[in-house]
Amino acid sequence: MSLDPLTAGIDLVKTAIDKIFPDKTEQQRNELTQALAEIQARGAADAAQATIDEKEASSTSLFVAGWRPAVGWVCAIGFGVQFAIAPLAEWFTALVGHPVKFPSMDMNTLMPLLLGMLGLGGMRTYEKVAGVTTGH
Repeated sequence: MSLDPLTAGIDLVKTAIDKIFPDKTEQQRNELTQALAEIQARGAADAAQATIDEKEASSTSLFVAGWRPAVGWVCAIGFGVQFAIAPLAEWFTALVGHPVKFPSMDMNTLMPLLLGMLGLGGMRTYEKVAGVTTGH
């Protein structure tokens, strides 16, 4: 801030004009800097997660590397019971004269999980066939 009243007045007017009409290039530079920092932070988080996933996948412990297959088997069993075993068992018990009604599972929860896992498995298979990645 200047001690000269004229310079101080000019500085005050410049500050007011900058607040009313901000410099677009400086504003855009700040926005781009912020967006770049967010992208770099996401990239660092993704790299850290990839390292964790790689360590999990290379583990021989059933409790570390086995949870994904376990979830897959639970989904497959639930799907099989809901759409194959239960209908066939109900049909068979009705044929022998002792109809049994099996409870229905909550497929609104199971199907997104199963289809998501199938999609990821399909993408992984494609990567292996295309030679994009190697490994398990």
